[in-house]
Amino acid sequence: MNRLFVVNKPIFRSSNGYMGYVKRKYGTKKVGFSGTLDPFATGCLIVATGQYTKLFQYLNKTPKSYKATLWLGANSPSLDIEKIDSIKEVSPFTQQQIEEVLHSLKGELTYYPPKFCAKKINGKRAYELAREGEEVALKTITSTIYDIKLINYNHPFVHFEATVSEGTYIRSLGALVANKLGIDGTLSSLHRIHEGAFYYDDEKALDPFTHLAIPSNVYRGDEAHLELGKKLSRESFETKEDGLYLIETSNFFSIIEILGEEVKYRFNRIPKFEVS
Repeated sequence: MNRLFVVNKPIFRSSNGYMGYVKRKYGTKKVGFSGTLDPFATGCLIVATGQYTKLFQYLNKTPKSYKATLWLGANSPSLDIEKIDSIKEVSPFTQQQIEEVLHSLKGELTYYPPKFCAKKINGKRAYELAREGEEVALKTITSTIYDIKLINYNHPFVHFEATVSEGTYIRSLGALVANKLGIDGTLSSLHRIHEGAFYYDDEKALDPFTHLAIPSNVYRGDEAHLELGKKLSRESFETKEDGLYLIETSNFFSIIEILGEEVKYRFNRIPKFEVS
């Protein structure tokens, strides 16, 4: 079964662990997901089964939007509620102060990812090293904060919404807000609203080819050559510029790459979407 859909991941379940639910519900062994959510986070998680799992890297998943709650005065090395090690009373701020700090983060932002993250250091996940008490040295990353706004401030909790580029760490965003206020702070809740055009909609099956971030092209040669995976000529395509393209035939889809005079198959014979 080939299926692309969005699940609403519950709190305190790892993204990978939640795939057991998907396998049982849809009676399939081949399941994958895109865009890991931390165990304490909830919301939109893109899932695919069968051959559609090959398409994650080509999906249009940006911008992403999140709702989060920052707990002022709480400290956690993981920047979330899983590892809180101290809570201090802090004096309230004005709403204007909070809004000014949030607004200051808009635009291109360079920062350090959380030590408890899935980035690899010498072949090992950063969170594995951090849990073992080892020093975690991560390089800075750059994200785009398209919008960030205050939803509600009920001291010591700051509820905000952020629309960001792919790969942004909202836990780090919360830590930056707290740092600018001159206090400790950690996220107590995190909910992903959407990724690009992907929203939770009762796990409705989606047509993946309407969500791809690559353009379509037209193959004017013999479709049988595509079906058999034969060598293709650049001249057989309507668009001949270098790049990745989606090719539709009467029976299936292919993703090819034109590079100079060479045409490479990225994926071939991907079944077409069927309404179920």
